[in-house]
Amino acid sequence: MNTQITDSHCHLDFPDFEGQLDQIVANAAEAGVHRMVTICTRLRNEPSVRAIAEAHAPVFYAAGTHPMSAADEPLASTDELIALAKHPKFVGIGETGLDYHYTSESADIQKKSLRIHIDAARETGLPLIIHARAADEDMARILTEEYRAGAYSCVMHCFSSGATLAQAALDLGFYLSMSGIAAFPKSQEVRDIFAAAPLDRILVETDAPYLAPPPHRGKRNEPAYTAHTARKGAEIFGIDYADFAAQTEKNFDRLFSKAAQATVAT
Repeated sequence: MNTQITDSHCHLDFPDFEGQLDQIVANAAEAGVHRMVTICTRLRNEPSVRAIAEAHAPVFYAAGTHPMSAADEPLASTDELIALAKHPKFVGIGETGLDYHYTSESADIQKKSLRIHIDAARETGLPLIIHARAADEDMARILTEEYRAGAYSCVMHCFSSGATLAQAALDLGFYLSMSGIAAFPKSQEVRDIFAAAPLDRILVETDAPYLAPPPHRGKRNEPAYTAHTARKGAEIFGIDYADFAAQTEKNFDRLFSKAAQATVAT
């Protein structure tokens, strides 16, 4: 298959994939998904996530403290994240962010953790990976405040927030990542937000094992299914699948330049 795409966000260390990673990576390759970024959501799990990336050539990784875990985990430090970023397959900072839907009681520590991750992204030059849920106003404010204090790059992972936050992120030069949510029948509002965004600022992802797109909705998601979301993306933008895939590849390479350079090197 000549049409290649990248799953910019998945969680291959989750128990859902235990003992199956060789097959999962093979399934991805068969679907044209030639790269994937697996995300560590608790820094104490970083060694096992790193090992997955080291064992599988198409897999890169990122690490951070997920906002829903911010109150339960030791607060990360900028230096700790910078040290992790020295690994050749470590390509992003996060995921971090704000989640007021499930964990609004820890909003203060989430904000503190977010700013630490932003600082690490700024220092390393690696993209920040943002999780935002039910926190649009605070998220837009903090991202903008911090950008004015010093530029950094960023992707709004699994974007399903409102149009105002989307525009705030795009105004800062950030990227929006399309997950299986964009293919759900009731997600017209999300599709409209993507359709209004510049095509050169769009990534695709699974967030596997979550949010499987149709025709696999309700089942375990996996990187191979990025192709279903990308086909919906092509439909949203009214272009051929191959053209949409090629553009999202350029976008990924621009944002995740460390992964792009490693891909070229192999």
